[in-house]
Amino acid sequence: MGDPENLPSTSIRYLSTTEAYDRWAAVYDTDGNFLQALDTIELKTLFPQFLRLLKSPEPWRIVDLGCGTGRNTALLLTVPDIEEVIALDSSRGMLEVARSRLNEANDRISIPSREPAGETPKLHLQVFDMIMSPSPPKSAQQADGVVSTLVAEHVPLPTFFSQVSQILRPGGLLLLTNMHAHMGGISQAGFVDAETGEKIRPISYAHTVADVVAEARRWGLEVMEMGDGYETGIKEIRVNETMVEKLGPRSRKWVGVTCWFGGLFSKSENQ
Repeated sequence: MGDPENLPSTSIRYLSTTEAYDRWAAVYDTDGNFLQALDTIELKTLFPQFLRLLKSPEPWRIVDLGCGTGRNTALLLTVPDIEEVIALDSSRGMLEVARSRLNEANDRISIPSREPAGETPKLHLQVFDMIMSPSPPKSAQQADGVVSTLVAEHVPLPTFFSQVSQILRPGGLLLLTNMHAHMGGISQAGFVDAETGEKIRPISYAHTVADVVAEARRWGLEVMEMGDGYETGIKEIRVNETMVEKLGPRSRKWVGVTCWFGGLFSKSENQ
């Protein structure tokens, strides 16, 4: 869910992903996370494509898998054709930040239904650890689409795609972004705990694009070819000097490194 922290610290401490993000939650949106900034920029192109290519009849049910502090959840809630948003995360700390953020942004989150047409979609925020639970909650199953950004880096690929396959209905669509293996092979997501000075790192995996595509196929999910830089299905981004101003000072050390990839996957109608 984030880029490696550059600040000096006395030691590095590895924690479970859930515990690390519980501790990171308070500063996650304010600590200059350049990978999150890059992800937000790319979603301006990828998210509209996701909506355009959804095959299911409207209104839609969408799962925000690994919703974190609710960055994408807030975006989903602005779409009139989405009737229900199920936001899942293993970290209670991140979910509490998301709840606060979304309540501030929208005082109609807890409405029981969408009446009349055009009202804000119903939202469920729920704790879900995809590594510890063999199946997603029933509330998240048979969804029309899944959005999962900067999450797969913390999950073994068979586990991640098993959960996505169980969530999506046949023909459903996955929007996936992740830290690139080029970046993940150099360092990992993490932050410096202001109270202890420790650099905290969650469990991370440097998944290659090829491995992601191959594992997705094993679970009946195929990459979708699109335009706008996604002609081959997956877009990969290398940071360059011209991007630093937009992404923030922490991106400068990553100039020349491929840091991000993303794309859409469609679940087979026969799965």
